Amino acid sequence: MSEQNSIEEIFYKFLQQYNFEEEDLDYSLLDQHKRVLQTLSDIGNSGVTVFDIHTRQVVFYSMNFGALLGYAPSDYEEKGHRFFESIIHPDEKLTLSINGVSALKIFNGLEREEKKNHKLIQEYRMLSAHGKYMRLIEQYQILELDKKGQIWLLVSFVDLSPNQEENSALKSQLINFKTGIIIPWEAPEKATYELTRRELEVLKLVKDGYLSKEISSRLAISLHTVNTHRQRFLEKLGANNSFEAVTFASRYGLLG
Repeated sequence: MSEQNSIEEIFYKFLQQYNFEEEDLDYSLLDQHKRVLQTLSDIGNSGVTVFDIHTRQVVFYSMNFGALLGYAPSDYEEKGHRFFESIIHPDEKLTLSINGVSALKIFNGLEREEKKNHKLIQEYRMLSAHGKYMRLIEQYQILELDKKGQIWLLVSFVDLSPNQEENSALKSQLINFKTGIIIPWEAPEKATYELTRRELEVLKLVKDGYLSKEISSRLAISLHTVNTHRQRFLEKLGANNSFEAVTFASRYGLLG
């Protein structure tokens, strides 16, 4: 299996968990978004794409997308958006694919009204038409949910980064753009993720919004024991608080 195929497998295999009902999807919304997004692209000269999780396809990319990197439409009209996937720096393709899955896991764990308030911001390299890798900034967020609150359409905005240092590493950041709160993306090096069964049970209940007293009652353990488990999973995950712990655990697949 080629590297590109293995990278695609990571992302598209994860998407198989989503099950949609046609009656829950209003594609007239997509048509409305396309017109608005193309206008925003024209104004800001950003490359814009929309990904449909139901069809697992890019269903829109702005007409100026290739111009950011010096390409003419004839360079990518045959392959479409897969052309742009093919020119991502080879050292960053795998990480970007894994980050996409990790972001979806975190988004899935948020309450319905919170899902559209977060975006993943990444800085990475793509090959320009002049044979030089250029740094891009991509902002990636949920555009639409289906009627059940399941993630359906994703939108990304791509711009040239003001930082064009050749050896700068890939950067990722998750942010709640309603509150301005930056959510740690990379867990600290000391994180171990070796949680016990009971620590995972407590963490899952914390994620679902239960207070320590309520967790004590549900699990038939003392309040002191609950708080001990909470302290231990914070230490193991290298988290400063329960929200960070849930974020890290979601990112690394510990919450299912």
